[in-house]
Amino acid sequence: MLIDIRTIDKIYRTDDVETHALRDVSLSIARGEYVAIEGPSGCGKSTLLSILGLLDTPSAGSYALSGREVAGLSATERSRIRNREIGFIFQNFNLIGDLTVAENVELPLTYRGLSAAERRRRTAGALERVSMSHRARHLPAQLSGGQQQRVAVARAIAGEPAVLLADEPTGNLDTANGEVVMELLADLHRAGSTIVMVTHDRRFNRYASRTISLLDGAISSEPALAV
Repeated sequence: MLIDIRTIDKIYRTDDVETHALRDVSLSIARGEYVAIEGPSGCGKSTLLSILGLLDTPSAGSYALSGREVAGLSATERSRIRNREIGFIFQNFNLIGDLTVAENVELPLTYRGLSAAERRRRTAGALERVSMSHRARHLPAQLSGGQQQRVAVARAIAGEPAVLLADEPTGNLDTANGEVVMELLADLHRAGSTIVMVTHDRRFNRYASRTISLLDGAISSEPALAV
């Protein structure tokens, strides 16, 4: 099992308020699955994705990634796993404005100790997979929103991660560009990628092999894991 979380809680506390973002969430995701996590705003979708991506830690419960419990990992170890095993696709693209498309894709690879030749090979391959090779020398501001998201996908897959985490990947796109990005993710899934996508738009659940619904921080419905 690639992802296995058990009875996860996430509580945010201030001096006067205790907010339960996640309540008793258990979830297993196999390699090669495409899972959509849906639910209304504030239901805990992004919190769950942040925990899966090692950007946040649960208040209670356990999380094993590729069979390894992550609770006891140091900040350095968590950072290394994020860089090597997890690819992130964000709603806001998060591209660096003064770097070219190729430089944006290559940047995370510079922290891997890869040779310059290997970084260039992976960057070129990732851009080719998202049909953006012809824009390699452009800046993000010279691209449409759909093209920027394609570059963000290329950046996520260049490191050959174990899982792609997509947080509302179509949230800043019009319908046509949203469909293009969803088709791209579907192609990656068919090629073997494991994808976990957070979305509030049920139209895109059809691309996933399984949909999990969150409500008030708890799983309200979950189809059985495909075997």
